[in-house]
Amino acid sequence: MPLFRNREIKVYTVILASLSLIFIVWGFLKGYEAGIIVTACVIIISASFYLFTYYRYKEISRLSNYLRRICSGEHSLDIRDNFEGELSILKSEIYKVTVMLSEYNEQLKEEKALLSTQMADISHQLKTPLTSMMVMADLLKSNSLPADKRREFTSRIYAQLERLEWLVSSLLKMSKLDAGVVEMNKREVSALSLIESALSPLLISMELKSISYTVETGSGRQLSSEDEPLNICCDIHWTTEALTNILKNCIEHTPPGGKISITAEDNPLYSEIRIADSGTGISKEDMPHIFKRFYRGRNACPDSVGIGLAMAESIISSQGGDILVESRPGEGSVFKVRLYKVVV
Repeated sequence: MPLFRNREIKVYTVILASLSLIFIVWGFLKGYEAGIIVTACVIIISASFYLFTYYRYKEISRLSNYLRRICSGEHSLDIRDNFEGELSILKSEIYKVTVMLSEYNEQLKEEKALLSTQMADISHQLKTPLTSMMVMADLLKSNSLPADKRREFTSRIYAQLERLEWLVSSLLKMSKLDAGVVEMNKREVSALSLIESALSPLLISMELKSISYTVETGSGRQLSSEDEPLNICCDIHWTTEALTNILKNCIEHTPPGGKISITAEDNPLYSEIRIADSGTGISKEDMPHIFKRFYRGRNACPDSVGIGLAMAESIISSQGGDILVESRPGEGSVFKVRLYKVVV
């Protein structure tokens, strides 16, 4: 009988047999009827115990089989019951672990698929400038190439190298944010200083496109250092990076002679920096996807990689904030960066 393969059952059987024999002998010493009664009680108790133990071991065997099926990938099984007792509690706990493992397994599959897609996107983004540089480098080998073409190709190679440097740097920053190893050093900083830091690397490109800009408060007054300081609690380094990426996106989609307005305001719930442009706007089809990595909308510039807004969203969300977007095709876009003072 499989039940007797268990060592504890063998030990208990020996102990039970010994005690039963002692009680039966004692019963018969007291009298024939007493001996029959003791013998009957011993048989009933022993049979009840073995039947109950057999049932428990059968349930444990079912749980073992259930776990084997779970390991083979059948995560939809359900062994819960509505009874009380240790076995029912064990079944419920095993089911909870099963659900957790199933969810974890699905998450791993999604992450694997996402990683595969991102690797393909990264490869594509790297392959395009590399192919272009290889072609131009091959042309530069020719001794008969005119001097003006040589300068042009050299300038293009340098521009592609700058693009590659920015892309690799952005991917490294994104990987740090995804891994959760970035520690946001939040402190009170001047809103004007934050905006000026974000605008600084973009002033030349704005000047080349004759794009003007204004920096105002919520009441419509120009924000200046002479006013009462408007402070925002954030990591100045990473928040500057996020605002720069948003501003860069606005510049790319704003035609020459356009305008970008930046508004900073504060209330008891959050601090907000609002960036509005007079560009081409975002279509309804593109709106749900603008914060996805490597997504390029219908009006995207040829040199656009599609990683700037994704990084900005990741940076702001890492600080417990949000980026809201309002846009209509042909009427420009408004990006609202909100950093909440209390995270619930």
